[in-house]
Amino acid sequence: MAEELFVYVVMIVAAGVLSLLLSLFSYVKLRNAPGGSQYMVVTLLSAVFSFSYAFELMSTTLKEIKFWLGIEYLVMPFLPGFILFMCVEYIGRKIKRPFLYVLFGIPLVTVFTHHTNELHHLYYASVGLRKDTPFPVVDFEYGPFFYVHALYLFLCLSISIVILLLQLRKSLLRFRLQILTMVAGLLMPIVANHFYLNDLSPYGIDLGPVSMSISFILHGLALFSFQMFHVAPIAREKVFESMLEGVVVLNQHGEIIDYNKAMLEVIPMLNSFSIGRQIEKILSEDQKLAALIRRGEECDYERIEENRNTYYQVRFSPVLKNASNIGTIITFVNITERVEMQKKLHQLASYDGLTNIYNRTFFMHQSVNKLKFIKQKGGYASLIMFDIDHFKQINDTYGHEAGDIVLANVAQLAKSSLEPQDIIGRYGGEEFIILLPGKNVKEASELANIIRISIAESLAHIHGQTIYVTSSFGISPVLLAQSDQKEAIKLAIRKADHALYTAKNNGRNNVQSF
Repeated sequence: MAEELFVYVVMIVAAGVLSLLLSLFSYVKLRNAPGGSQYMVVTLLSAVFSFSYAFELMSTTLKEIKFWLGIEYLVMPFLPGFILFMCVEYIGRKIKRPFLYVLFGIPLVTVFTHHTNELHHLYYASVGLRKDTPFPVVDFEYGPFFYVHALYLFLCLSISIVILLLQLRKSLLRFRLQILTMVAGLLMPIVANHFYLNDLSPYGIDLGPVSMSISFILHGLALFSFQMFHVAPIAREKVFESMLEGVVVLNQHGEIIDYNKAMLEVIPMLNSFSIGRQIEKILSEDQKLAALIRRGEECDYERIEENRNTYYQVRFSPVLKNASNIGTIITFVNITERVEMQKKLHQLASYDGLTNIYNRTFFMHQSVNKLKFIKQKGGYASLIMFDIDHFKQINDTYGHEAGDIVLANVAQLAKSSLEPQDIIGRYGGEEFIILLPGKNVKEASELANIIRISIAESLAHIHGQTIYVTSSFGISPVLLAQSDQKEAIKLAIRKADHALYTAKNNGRNNVQSF
């Protein structure tokens, strides 16, 4: 074997071994990654092609060369299709079945045309040996279908490059490097093919197997070295960016590794320059959120911006490698709709739907809590009970709709006279109850008179009719119990009810104290 030939055979065999090793490596490490299974197939096909081409170069007769050329053409025509297939899967897309038929139908026709070339000479017009080389090298005169295959090769590689470059604009810097690595790998066989077809390669030797091996190294790096959580980043980005939950990934030093678009709703100041910076520095103006992240415990977070409240459930998930914590994934789940629904349910459970003040049950609950606080502080309180005079007569005369309007008006008139610490509720029917923390009986009586006069002076106009309404009031002090304030409020209600009964016996529209 000529010394010059030996060097090229070694290079091509080494390329075949490398392709085979990459195929085995991808079977173990990459077959579940998007594009990984196609990468495994294309490197295996490349290995077969490389070994066959090495044997072709070592052949001494045209018959032997044609034999190994036939082996090469069992696998080589499928390489461009699998490369395009790999790139499409890599960006998270799926090739539809009809296109797959076209993608691999053309190589099948190429294989058939090549192996039946002696019958029609459509692939090679002639096949011989070069006379200007120190060792046997095949010399072709290309037929029309060879150029069809060459066009197929060029289109597959060009489309692969274009679909990868289209992802650059959508990708973060780290994943742009990965895409460019893939593109660089695709350019290698194009350059090598250019040299071979234009007779610029040494002795007319096809260095395509070598270029493809180098190409596959770059593809392997792109698929493996830069991938995150064993998912190719382009596919990862499609899932990551389409998530409704905001996600930010931190390393063990609290530095931002990645985040998705939904996270901008939570931390608007995030941008591409935030990668690598500590999240606490990013949140220097939001110490509440910074402290929450520092604690690292699942919790709820309320974000207030431009009079709009957004609620999130914050979850923390460790990123483990060999049982060591190397980072944290923080997820912000928007629970605003759930919180608002809970508020509405609380409203329905706590408020009287007609008058929009506390219902009896919630009034009692709030009053007991308020009395416990007053007991601790050493304060006092009073209780007012009042109802609308002759309410049944209003219902019977003007109808229940009118009665409902009167109830709502009276409740709002009473509520508008109260202070923030006071508690008002609908006790039942046309009867209302008010707890007045920090007011004695005299002060409660004065307030009751203010409310009574306000009600009496407020005429209800309903369907063209004017309704005059009055009310009667009973006042009682609240004697705070040593332990159970529920009994204290019940006792005060009984006394205020007794005073209210006295007010009614005294002609109604007046205030009486127990």
